[in-house]
Amino acid sequence: MALNSLTRRTALLAFAGCALVGQAAQAQAPAWPVKPIKFVVPFGPGGANDLVARAVAEHAAKQLGQPIIIENKPGAGSMLGADLVAKSAPDGYTFLAPAAGVITNAMIKSRMPYKEEDLVPVVMMAVSPSVIVVPADSPIKDLKGLIAASKSGPGLNFSTAGTGSTPHFVAEMLNLKAGAKMQIVPYKSGSEGMAAVVGKQVDVTSEASPVVMPQIKGNKLKPIASTWNRRIAALPDLPTAEEQGFKDIVIGHWSGVFAPKGTPEAILDKVNAAVNVALKSPELRAKLIPMAIDPMGGSREDFKKFLASEKARLAPVAKAAHMQED
Repeated sequence: MALNSLTRRTALLAFAGCALVGQAAQAQAPAWPVKPIKFVVPFGPGGANDLVARAVAEHAAKQLGQPIIIENKPGAGSMLGADLVAKSAPDGYTFLAPAAGVITNAMIKSRMPYKEEDLVPVVMMAVSPSVIVVPADSPIKDLKGLIAASKSGPGLNFSTAGTGSTPHFVAEMLNLKAGAKMQIVPYKSGSEGMAAVVGKQVDVTSEASPVVMPQIKGNKLKPIASTWNRRIAALPDLPTAEEQGFKDIVIGHWSGVFAPKGTPEAILDKVNAAVNVALKSPELRAKLIPMAIDPMGGSREDFKKFLASEKARLAPVAKAAHMQED
């Protein structure tokens, strides 16, 4: 009996000791965040991703108690910014706010400066649906009319923001899935590609809704279809490609948040929660929705599933279209 009692006392003392060590370690664990956080946008200022990142950062910062600074690092099809974040310290102070290039670059480039798993998905912020547009005075009225026009003569010239960009995928989807005859004309940015349609140097393009909305409202461009899975709140009368009979023409200019591999799980969860709260705020929604930007949010697992689905859909298109780096 004495031996059993001694054993029990020893076990209790050991348990108490472990509890005290655990409490001490918890007390010594550094708080987060204790300084400003950085969102690296791998594009220049003024584009859809930059607009979303800045708006979300402003509201998420209120939840985290520290400012979120936007740093623009454009270049190499968004790889410069992505590489910077992938190689940053995983301490919760540097995040990436990219677009689809973060998953499509690996489909079209022969070499990548970092591994795909070096960037961890945190949360999906928003989608700016793609809008297929033609000059305002074009006789083309809808997607069927566009495809029919492309099949007559040499085809239509379709401006893109470069190889592997979302407009490029839209054009190739039209060619592969709808039998269109679009000649790809790459530009350095979506804004340049859109300006080429306004100036009638090319016949058609597809760009993020906030990029083309001012030109649509100014009667310089005519929208003929959106390419997301539901209508755009700011353009309620514009049918989707699926509604017009082309169910395989689905893609959007999405933006999300990624962290360097090794960032503590607790920090990833806090950022996810802060962004979700921000996206539900009436002030943020009132800012994004009129620009035709669709706030998203969701769990980290939701974002992972979305990315896996996008890879499965877009990789065959890249392969069939022989997309290769510029």
